[in-house]
Amino acid sequence: MDPSDLTIKNKYENTALCFAVASGITKIAELMVAKNGYLPMIRGSKGVTPLHMAALLGYRDMVWYLSSVTDSQSLTEEDYVGLLIATISSDLYDVALLEHKPELAIKRDPNGETALHVLARKPSAFSGKSELGFWQRCVYRCVSAKLWNRSGRTSTFRLLNRVMNLTGIQGVIEKKFKQSQALELVECLWKQVLFLLDDSEIGKLLRSPSRPLFIAAEFGNFQFIRELILQYPDLIWKVDEESRSLFHIAVIHRQEQIFKLLYDIGAHKDLITSYKSTNNCNMLHLAANLAPSNRLKIVSGAALQMQRELLWFKEVEKNMQPLYKEMKDSEGRTPQMLFTQEHKGLVKNGEKWMKDTTSSCMLVATLITTVMFAAIFTVPGGNNNSTGTPMFLEDKSFIIFCIADALALFSSVTSILMFLSILTSRYAEEDFLESLPKRLIIGLTTLFFSMASMLMAFSASIFIVVGHQLAWIIIPIALTACVPVTLFAFLQFPLLADVMHSTYGSGIFSIERKETLY
Repeated sequence: MDPSDLTIKNKYENTALCFAVASGITKIAELMVAKNGYLPMIRGSKGVTPLHMAALLGYRDMVWYLSSVTDSQSLTEEDYVGLLIATISSDLYDVALLEHKPELAIKRDPNGETALHVLARKPSAFSGKSELGFWQRCVYRCVSAKLWNRSGRTSTFRLLNRVMNLTGIQGVIEKKFKQSQALELVECLWKQVLFLLDDSEIGKLLRSPSRPLFIAAEFGNFQFIRELILQYPDLIWKVDEESRSLFHIAVIHRQEQIFKLLYDIGAHKDLITSYKSTNNCNMLHLAANLAPSNRLKIVSGAALQMQRELLWFKEVEKNMQPLYKEMKDSEGRTPQMLFTQEHKGLVKNGEKWMKDTTSSCMLVATLITTVMFAAIFTVPGGNNNSTGTPMFLEDKSFIIFCIADALALFSSVTSILMFLSILTSRYAEEDFLESLPKRLIIGLTTLFFSMASMLMAFSASIFIVVGHQLAWIIIPIALTACVPVTLFAFLQFPLLADVMHSTYGSGIFSIERKETLY
């Protein structure tokens, strides 16, 4: 094949290299470029370079390769801006391009957006270990992001890579690597913005065409906002067109990580919490409004959603001056009045959810109580006709049976009492904060304990009857008895854990950072 044949375009203006890029197979692109070194400079459909196309498609290896063979002289400023935006959109964070052309930090794409505007809408790029499971979080803390980088192309690395893929470690390392790169990119971008622009120009960049600071607050992009404030603390005073700070936006969209930054600015928080929006609403009024549906649904069940709303209202209330707690908005409503009005539907749904859950659990607890009460009068092996005492009274298995039966009976009765108290509750707003969740915790815990004790009593009963003749039967019985207990734990424990964490745990507003931002 003649090298010039590779430059032929189809009706959509794409060359063979464009199709190689679309496939994501770097080796094919390498063979083509080795045949014709000018191919990376030939633009495809809509004037897009192969390098830009690879960035849009998110092919990291292809981007690295094409960036090394593409003549920088053939790229315009618009190409560089588009390339930077494309790499960010595809989660390919690398400061190399910015180091080569630092002025790209303030350049805008055809939509008028800079790289910071795009990063503000990507909280997943900075989410850290919060979205990982328990074991993944352990791996996240232990591994280094340097284990996953573009230099790892040796056979040893590839073997290690396969092992880590099988164990799931590779995905965690890749996530940590991308997050460290994203943070480094934000830091470099913001430093260049502060270096190249004065205060008025910075304000203009943060206002048009959208407000990256407030977009980041809406999306919960904590690391992004924190990095910007660390280098430019005056951002905490910025307000939107309705005179709301980024902390007000965090309250509206229930972004607790952003709101907790308020505790890192010292006494200045009293000034910020006093800001009022255009309709005379203070921060507590904003907390009194019902949360957006996407933020409500992060916890399961209307009752727990109501508890979360109350936690938010109480937390914001703690930071307000007494005068603002009774302040009325333009419609004459205090924050408490607005909260009651906005959450009527959620209270009703919470009551229904709590009653439905309680009724189902109480039915199970009642059945266990009935069975365990009857079991003690129909003991395995029967009674001695002359004395009336159980035949296996001296047997250790019988003692285990009696103890397990008693524990199951008492815990199931306790569970019934707790569920009854929930059913007869008044279901006021404040009840959803601690009273109802505490009763639900006790009810679910004792129900689980009674179920486990019941199965233990059943296993002991079987062993008393046939265990002496068939000793081997104890192992399969014990294993089988574990199945329903394990299933119940897996199905109900997430609910129990959520309720316990929000009621007794550190909660969503636990303060972990000690660094002062202002």
